[in-house]
Parts: sequence; C-alpha cells; structure tokens
Amino acid sequence: MRSDPSTNAASRPARGAATAQSPASDSRVRRIAARLLHEVREAAVPTLFFFIGFNVIVLTTNLLVAQYLVAVSNFMLATMAALVVGKAVLLTNHMSLIRRYDRAPLIRPILFKTSVYWLAVFVARLLERFIDFCLVEGNPLGDFPQFLIANFSWRRFLAISIWILVLFFIYVTATEFSYLFGRTEMRRLLFTSRPTELQLNRRQRVRELLRLSRLTDEHSFDELSNASGAPHREMMDVLRRLAR
Repeated sequence: MRSDPSTNAASRPARGAATAQSPASDSRVRRIAARLLHEVREAAVPTLFFFIGFNVIVLTTNLLVAQYLVAVSNFMLATMAALVVGKAVLLTNHMSLIRRYDRAPLIRPILFKTSVYWLAVFVARLLERFIDFCLVEGNPLGDFPQFLIANFSWRRFLAISIWILVLFFIYVTATEFSYLFGRTEMRRLLFTSRPTELQLNRRQRVRELLRLSRLTDEHSFDELSNASGAPHREMMDVLRRLAR
C-alpha cells in the first residue's frame, strides 16, 4: 500500500523539530550540571574546613574530660554541623549584602563577613532544632518557645556558637587574603621556596604586590599607561622589582 505523501511531509518537520530540540535540551542539562558542580565546589571548602575544625574541638574536649568518663560529642555530630555550616555559607554567598565592604580596608570585610556567616549559621542551627522538634518528634509548633526556655541546652549551643565564630574569623581571614593575592600566588608564597639571591623574599614580594594593588585602585588605566606620568613610572619600578 502506498503511503500518503501528506502524512510523510507532516512527519518530517516533527522529526526535525525533535532533532533541533535535542541540542538545546543537552545544552540546558550541561548548564545545570555545571552550575551544580560550581555550587558543590563552593560549599566544599568551608565544609571541609569546619569538618576538620569541629572534629579537632571534639577530640581535644573529649581528651580533657576523659577522666570524668564523659563524651561531649562524636564524629557524626561534628560532621553534620560542618554540613550545616557549608550550606549556610553557600546560601549567604548568593546575597549581595555579603560583598558590601569588598573595597574597604581588609579588616572591615573580614569582620563583616564573619558576623554575617555566624548569624546565618546561628539561625540555621535554631531552624534545624525547630524542624527536629516539630516534625521528627511530633510536638506542637506552639510548644517550641517554651522548649527553648525550659529544656533547650543553651550553654552547649552558645559554646559551639563561640567556636563557630572563632573558626569563621580564621576562615574569612584566609579567604580574603586568598582573594587579595590570588590562589596561585598564595600557594607560591606558602609552599614554594625561592633562592634569595635571584628573587625577592616573601615579605618584600607581598609589600610590592600590595603597592601594585594600591596603584591600580588610585589611578585609572589611562594614567598607568601614560609613559610620561609618575604613576606609570612607579608601576614599572614595582614590576622591575617583582621580576628581578
């Protein structure tokens, strides 16, 4: 039996449309996968940092109270706390507020970001306890304030919060210096040995990099590219010393 030409003609555009949609769908999947990979990488650093920090705190605290046969926490609780911190940092990094003082002197973004991160984790930990109280244990929502007043272990909660604040200060300070100098330069400063007779020592190199950063902040590109100007000459002096 001969097929209807109109049916074949109608089916060809449909197949063509499906073929055209396939690359677009693949591209969308790749973008989503790349986005998820970026999010995982961004959350991995604070999660790993606090995973190590919390477990060191647990280990040293348990060693101190070992004579009393008391175990204050365990590996699993420290790991869960690190995951909570990692998720809180990931969500906070998407807020424009966190970059408010990026151009200010370094101490201001360090203190500001430490405070914002700590507050986000503080709220996340309370929210986690609220979910556990209401959904897991099946208690009424209205009983949660009374639980916080009468039964909640505020001393333990605040002790952990203080350690989180200290760890955040260390983490944000290291992160800000990494942003300032670049990860490659930080690795070079921390792990690469250089002969002093051929290159600047580390302290001088950091000073020159800070001086170069100050020049780019204070002068425009046209001023720095003007060979007859003082900013250009100062920049070239810095580059000569760095390349020595």
